[in-house]
Amino acid sequence: MRPLAISICLLFCSNIFMTFAWYAHLKELNNKPWIIAAFVSWGIALLEYLLQVPANRIGYTVLNVGQLKIMQEVITLSVFVPFSVMYLKEPLKLDYLWAGICLVGAVFFMFRSKFV
Repeated sequence: MRPLAISICLLFCSNIFMTFAWYAHLKELNNKPWIIAAFVSWGIALLEYLLQVPANRIGYTVLNVGQLKIMQEVITLSVFVPFSVMYLKEPLKLDYLWAGICLVGAVFFMFRSKFV
């Protein structure tokens, strides 16, 4: 498998854990003290880092750090929106579309040297 594909897959998986670490406690642990939610989130975040660190190391062999960051943001939004709507039952808003369009612009500017 190519380094870019491996990096994308690992970042996608790490973002699932990151999103749960950052936001699932709002639904699942909202009646617990914040310190418990923090420790549970840290445990989940450890799994995220075990995927994210190798993903960035592998991705850095073919991308620069700015490209890695923008790719991470695109992946983050693509994981967060379904999580927000399906898991947290938040309404789907047009704002997600506008944010996605802005990210398309960011991708263009960060990767334009590869496009030309």
